[in-house]
Amino acid sequence: MTLSPFITILGIGNLLLCDEGVGVRVIEKLLAEYEFPPNVNLVDGGATGLYLLPYIEESTHVIVVDAVDGPGEPGTLYRYSAEDFKRVIPKKMSIHDVGFVECLALAELDDALPKTVTIIGVKPHDIKTYTMELSSLIKSRLEDLTAMALDELKKLGVVPVQKAKVNIL
Repeated sequence: MTLSPFITILGIGNLLLCDEGVGVRVIEKLLAEYEFPPNVNLVDGGATGLYLLPYIEESTHVIVVDAVDGPGEPGTLYRYSAEDFKRVIPKKMSIHDVGFVECLALAELDDALPKTVTIIGVKPHDIKTYTMELSSLIKSRLEDLTAMALDELKKLGVVPVQKAKVNIL
């Protein structure tokens, strides 16, 4: 029997700072709308930094969802492969890159770096306002960002089952 690769989808962000919490919101949406096989772990990484290390080291593949300070206007979607990510690390691509980059470096030192690390994200509109609501712009991109995460899973051979929608009259 061949074991399936262990995949972690890691949503990073601070829910108290508007669009900063978009990665966590994607995790919430995925958990609410889909059933995942046992080899897929969805993690609300919050803004925990080095506490993410065990999730990274135990995974064969990691998909990170985050607010990304990339080029372009707020609402721009991004996908970085591991190779792209290594090239842009010095540019502080992610709002959380200090903790996450340190986790990747430590995983590499432990010889426990996942086979693939993919970062998907959206350029935030507002990360300064104290509110647990996403801005309307980023809320409008949530569906696309969720679809990107599902597409990454599909590339790894995983197609989650959509939960039945219940209409209450």
